[in-house]
Amino acid sequence: MTTSARSGWRIFPLVALNILVTGGRAVRWGAGRPADLKDVDGVIIGGGDDISADVYAGEVVTSARIDPERDALERALIAGAAARGMPLLGICRGAQMLNVATGGTLDRDAYRTYTRSKRVYTILPRKTVRICEGSRLERIAGAAPMRVNALHSQAVDRLGEGLRVAARDLGGMVQGVERVADPFALGVQWHPEHLWYARRQRAIFRALVTAARAYAAGRGQVAEVEREMRAARRP
Repeated sequence: MTTSARSGWRIFPLVALNILVTGGRAVRWGAGRPADLKDVDGVIIGGGDDISADVYAGEVVTSARIDPERDALERALIAGAAARGMPLLGICRGAQMLNVATGGTLDRDAYRTYTRSKRVYTILPRKTVRICEGSRLERIAGAAPMRVNALHSQAVDRLGEGLRVAARDLGGMVQGVERVADPFALGVQWHPEHLWYARRQRAIFRALVTAARAYAAGRGQVAEVEREMRAARRP
């Protein structure tokens, strides 16, 4: 998992706990830390500072906190994971980076664009999102509207190559993206690690762990995840 230099010490243990309870083990990466994809079976791009606008040819925002070294690391990891067929989960900034690394862009002031979207800034589940019908996220976490948290001001604008929208909030703002085909890649705009007590949020981490096992064993990731999700719903 990649982390912010500022908040990684606080966020990584939460994500590591979610990975542990769903059957995996997490290691922390960040700018200046060793990061070799040969050592892992899956990648999490974590939350943190805004992505530098010049990465996706957008308008430079001088007031935004950015970390160009981390931007470069994460873009390389996303490209490397895709080249290896390795599964990936993006959380908040990580969902945005998944989109940017595949050629998409971001709306730097999303709440100005989506005026009907409820603006909240809290780790508590105060925002409602709708899961897109037929999405992989729907098969992972179910079709019912989901209550999530929100700690972002930017959001996905133009989709990256090979991605589709997996969730939107009630105002239409993108809240989830996913790769259409293998390798497994899902990005959620909220922070499921803070909602560890919710079964549907743990299912997101379980899907990554399942895909990582399938990658390690050389099996098809998407098919493996969907099999496990169907089995988990059986009475």
